[in-house]
Amino acid sequence: MRRRLLAALVALSMVAATPPSLRVGHLTLARCSGVEAWCGTLERPLDPTGRVPGTIGIHFEYYPATGPRTGTLVAAEGGPGYPSTGSRAEYLALFAPLRATRDLVLMDDRGTGGSGAIDCAPLQRADAIGLALIDDCGARLGERAPLYSTSYAADDLEAILAALDAGPIDLYGDSYGTFFAQMFAVRHPGRLRSLTLDGAYPLDGPDLAWWPNYAPAMRDKFNRACERDPVCAMLPGWSLLHIAPALAALREQPHDARAFDADGAEQRFRADAAALAIVMFGAAPAYATLRETDAAARAYATGDHAPLERLMAEARSAVLQSDAAHAPELFSQGLAVAVMCQDAPQVFDMRLPPESRRLARDAAFAARRASAPASYAPFTLDEYRRMPPDYAFIEQCVGWPAHSPAHPSAYQVAAERGFPDIPVLVVSGELDNMTSVADAELAARQYRHARHLVLANSLHVNALPHARSTCGAELVRRFVATLDPGDTRCTGAIDALRLALPFVRASRYVTAAEALPGNRVDAEGLKLAAAALATAGDLFGRLLANGSGHGVGLRGGTFTVRTTGTVLAATLADVRWVEDVAVSGALEFQAGADSGSAELRFTASDGRRGEFHAAWPAGGPAARARLTGTVEGRTLNAEARAP
Repeated sequence: MRRRLLAALVALSMVAATPPSLRVGHLTLARCSGVEAWCGTLERPLDPTGRVPGTIGIHFEYYPATGPRTGTLVAAEGGPGYPSTGSRAEYLALFAPLRATRDLVLMDDRGTGGSGAIDCAPLQRADAIGLALIDDCGARLGERAPLYSTSYAADDLEAILAALDAGPIDLYGDSYGTFFAQMFAVRHPGRLRSLTLDGAYPLDGPDLAWWPNYAPAMRDKFNRACERDPVCAMLPGWSLLHIAPALAALREQPHDARAFDADGAEQRFRADAAALAIVMFGAAPAYATLRETDAAARAYATGDHAPLERLMAEARSAVLQSDAAHAPELFSQGLAVAVMCQDAPQVFDMRLPPESRRLARDAAFAARRASAPASYAPFTLDEYRRMPPDYAFIEQCVGWPAHSPAHPSAYQVAAERGFPDIPVLVVSGELDNMTSVADAELAARQYRHARHLVLANSLHVNALPHARSTCGAELVRRFVATLDPGDTRCTGAIDALRLALPFVRASRYVTAAEALPGNRVDAEGLKLAAAALATAGDLFGRLLANGSGHGVGLRGGTFTVRTTGTVLAATLADVRWVEDVAVSGALEFQAGADSGSAELRFTASDGRRGEFHAAWPAGGPAARARLTGTVEGRTLNAEARAP
């Protein structure tokens, strides 16, 4: 009792000792609700030119250095549309080793999170984004439409840093955050000690309005992944040739389809060439689309539609970029289109009125069909255009309010001001088609002292905890600490991704596990065990993308999900990857390392049963899983390709 009382008194004293506010520079900050940080809101002019009256409160979080302060870190989130404070856990993890001597500031860009998140209700709550909904959002914003530009958001950050009396900062941006970070560098070069761009968009380059590096990077991604996977590489031709028959079938016989997404929600959609384009260009969910598209397309061409249609459902759900509640504070679709229409290059003149712009668009598309018909190969320009407009990019702003000379685009500002001479680190994923290596190289060339590092076999954004390795985080931390990334050999030491096994409907078509000394299970039993292991492996991409806590197997059954840090765990209940084997049990994946373990039980349609433990190390496509247990009471001791 005395021990409990003492503990309670200590806790009360700590609460009493925690001040209700903190004075930093010229600002008084309050304790954030539910977050170990200090929160502030700085009132800023909505329109810096003064033409539109009113102010907007810019929300930020301040994390003081845990020891003597020597500098300030700032992290900028991607999207656009996501608030930086929504990714605080990832940024705190990235910068944890540096926070002893550095403050951390996270600002929600104007129009996101706690900074007046834009809520264009019809667009925000739509199941599918269309041009009419984007036009409606522009009409709702009216004269406010250009006031959510990246330029003004960058100025908001400068105002906050000045009010905090922050000195030169180390600025990190990921995805769209690299665009924001570069605009900040262009507008406020004196505030920067260093700049880190993780998955970079360029602010200058040829033909940018047509996203010229998007399709080549997509094609390279699938082809390279296949070349490095022993199962896929044994097939004749490159990956795009493997996928071509499915694309031809979808063109010839498009149809209505339905399948479950990674959260276990049923999606209804049109299975056609555009749906496949979303899978291949959208790169969402990233692991599932890259691991499975080749095998799923091959299955589709043989009449097994389930694997590819599942990817279509998952991609369709993922590219909406919205949470189940459609809350604009978590992701603002309105802000996303406002930024893209104000700042991104367009294939038409945004100064024209919408009706003239549509004519200009049609003329530009006709010219593109004639001059560069393979711009988005293997898809036609028209198939590409049928993707959601915020992923096709090239016409989402055709009906947006016309640009005003008073509010220049980010590209115009960058061209006029130039790029500062500061230390810059650019980090790219070799298999990233959203912010390709070619795009990142264009960005790096703008800075005299930029270092561009490409991480082998890696995807989009590579310094945060969800990346395929810790290499990116280590390089970024060293660069911020010393202005030199140091030893960069880890960039080439990241294992290739294991691609999905061929999709089959029955266990008799599965490659049997390989018997080891002491095994007493026959060939059919080894096929059943391999099918059960493949069932567990099939969940890998689902777990990485799952946000609901539950999901549905490819051919039936259910699973629940529990994620702790980088460990992905699932409990299976009669999950079927093939039609004749139901699998239950539990599994864990170590994300990034692609290693894991499982305790599985299976029942085949003929009544045969088995249970076994499986474990597999990191090691890329060559990794092997060890299976130990019983099948029909007989000792199982075997190995198979890691899932």
